[in-house]
Amino acid sequence: MGGFWFRNMSLADVKAVAELERICFTLPWSEQAFTNELTRNLFARYYVLEGKEGIVGYGGMWVVMDEAHVTNVAVHPNQRGKKLGEKMMRKLMEEARKLGATQMTLEVRVTNYVAQNLYRKLGFKEAGVRPRYYYDNYEDALIMWADLRNEGE
Repeated sequence: MGGFWFRNMSLADVKAVAELERICFTLPWSEQAFTNELTRNLFARYYVLEGKEGIVGYGGMWVVMDEAHVTNVAVHPNQRGKKLGEKMMRKLMEEARKLGATQMTLEVRVTNYVAQNLYRKLGFKEAGVRPRYYYDNYEDALIMWADLRNEGE
């Protein structure tokens, strides 16, 4: 994968992941939020994408029964354009399938067309809107779902 590899996120990664979160998002999760996910949330699964220079991306989800809910996906701005976000989403989908999920959902800003196009490419379809979901600017979130039983993605 061009010098990048996946591994499970560990507590030792929290500081670097939280810093990447601050770089990528206007509403970043805190170090404590990631620590809680790794230590207290039995449904949570988080992965980092690492390269020679360290963590360049991460993704997380909650898997409950037969549903997976994507919580976060980020790739460092310096590493974008290399299809690493797509690789991370495919990793999450693969792991969700292994854990018995048949469906996956996520929310995405209605103005984040780049992410929406990626999700559509991976089989996600629009299912509704969460009005004023993002409290930084009260932007709506588009709810998207994918059927994970279609292995051909």
